[in-house]
Amino acid sequence: MNKAEQRHSRQQQSQRRAARLRAVQALFQMELGGMGARRVVDEFRQTRLAGGDDSGAQSPADDALFENIVTGVVQHQSRVDAAIAAHLAKNWRLERLDATLRALLRAGVYELLFRRDTPARVVLDQYTGLARDFFDGPEAGFVNGALDAVAREERQGELPPP
Repeated sequence: MNKAEQRHSRQQQSQRRAARLRAVQALFQMELGGMGARRVVDEFRQTRLAGGDDSGAQSPADDALFENIVTGVVQHQSRVDAAIAAHLAKNWRLERLDATLRALLRAGVYELLFRRDTPARVVLDQYTGLARDFFDGPEAGFVNGALDAVAREERQGELPPP
């Protein structure tokens, strides 16, 4: 791969990470504000996808990936939530989790279930990294563990043995 191709690849990765960050923010906003997916997607397109926002993210986001994650989570929320709930500790319910954790898990599980074009390892790395951006405590490990469990069930053979 030459330098121009490497630069393009890094730029594309940065745009995809920005799309995932913005999707988590949008899902959080939808949950707390009671807004619908279309309205939030449109608002984010107008205010946040082109570049920097209040999160400190400076990269423009991959618009198609952003919209796919947000609308996909909404469209498949019952299946996504069931996959998350199946891997929570006994006596824990999804509703008890912090709203940001729910958004991170929903976006990550959606990608694991419905975006087979993204390798499971990339999904785990991206959302665990985003969890570290939002939290200083054990939440990143929790996100990694939950997504790993879903990936091992739904994407058998993609990850090395534990």
